[in-house]
Amino acid sequence: MDSSNNYKKNCDYELIIIGAGPAGLSAAKTAAERGVNVILIDENDRPGGQLFTQTHKFFGSKEHYAGIRGFQIGEKLLKDLAEINVKLLLNTTVFGIFPTEKRVMYSTNNSKIHTIMSENILIATGALEKPILFKGWTLPGVMGAGAAQTMMNVYRVLPGKRVIMIGSGNVGLIVSYQLMQAGSKVLGVIELLPKISGYKVHAAKIRRAGVPILTSHTIIEAKGKNFVKSAVISRINFNNGSIEYIKGSEFEINCDLICIASGFQPFSELCWQLGLEMKYISALGGFVPVHNIYMESSIPGIFVAGDVAGIEEASTAMEEGKLVGEVVAFRLGYSKEKDFKIYFNQINKRLSDLRSGSFGIERKKGKSILTNYS
Repeated sequence: MDSSNNYKKNCDYELIIIGAGPAGLSAAKTAAERGVNVILIDENDRPGGQLFTQTHKFFGSKEHYAGIRGFQIGEKLLKDLAEINVKLLLNTTVFGIFPTEKRVMYSTNNSKIHTIMSENILIATGALEKPILFKGWTLPGVMGAGAAQTMMNVYRVLPGKRVIMIGSGNVGLIVSYQLMQAGSKVLGVIELLPKISGYKVHAAKIRRAGVPILTSHTIIEAKGKNFVKSAVISRINFNNGSIEYIKGSEFEINCDLICIASGFQPFSELCWQLGLEMKYISALGGFVPVHNIYMESSIPGIFVAGDVAGIEEASTAMEEGKLVGEVVAFRLGYSKEKDFKIYFNQINKRLSDLRSGSFGIERKKGKSILTNYS
C-alpha cells in the first residue's frame, strides 16, 4: 500500500468516523495523534459505547488494557481525544453516505440536516442485540442484557430486583454478576444448549454465589398483565436440529425482569445502503462487510471496524480502530512507510493474540471475510 497525497482533496475533514464506541474512539485517537484532521459522530448523548457499560476488568495483555475496567478505558480515551482536540458531534444521526462524492449527511437533535465530505470514512456503528420471540416477550420487564447493563452502569437505574437471564454466553454471565453487584437477585441463567456458552471464569463467579445455570432449558412464556410477573421455563431436547419441549417439565419462576442475552448482530444499515459487498458468517453475528487486511471495504476509502465488521470483543474493536487510524494517516502522508509497517505488524500481532482461542476462528483463518481489495 502506497502513501499518496491524492487522498488529500478539497474535503471538510481528512477522516470522518461514524460511531464513538471502542473502535471509533481508538481510530480517532490514533489518526489524530499522527496529525489527521478527524471528526467523530455518534447518535448518543455521550461517547464511549459499550465501554461505559463494562465494569469488569479486561483480559489479555498490557496492550489490551488487561486488569483495567471498561469504563476506565473509556475515560482514558476521551481524555486523550480532548487533549488533541478531535471534533466530536453527539446526539447526531448519520442517515446517508454517498460514495461517489464521499459525502456524509447527518441530522442533529434539533433536526437540522448537514453534509460533510471526506475521502476517508470509517463506519464503526457497533452491534444490535438479537431478540428471541416467546409468548409475552413484549411485556415491560423483558429487555436485552445490554439494555439492562446500560441502565445500571451508565444511568444508575436498577432494572429489576428478581431476574431471570436467558443465555449463558459471556454477556449473559457478566451482566448476571453485575446485576448481583447492583443489588438484584439473579434467580437463574437459562441456556438452550447442553453446555455453558461463555468463559468458565465468568460462570464460576455466579455459581459460587449460588446462581443456578440450567442448560438444555428455554423460556416459553413471560406472564403478567402490565409488566412481567413470572417466567415459564421448560426443558428441551434437540430432535434433528429442531427444539422439542419436554412435556411435563415446565415450571414457573416469579420475577420482575427477564434479560435476553441471545447474542448480537452487526448494526450494518449504512453498509447495506452504501452497497458494500456483504457476506453471511454465523460466527461473526450475521451479514458482515467484506474487507481487506487494512479494514477497507469493497468501496475504496470506506473502512469498517468493531462489531459492525463482525461481533467480537471490545479489545478487538479497539485494535481494528487503531489499524484504520494508522492506514489513513499513512495514506495521507503523515507516517513514513517503515513506521507504518511496524505499527501494522504490531496491531496484527495483537489481533492474532486476541483471536488465538476458540472464539474468532473464522477471522483467524482469514479466508471467510478478508479479500484482496487493493
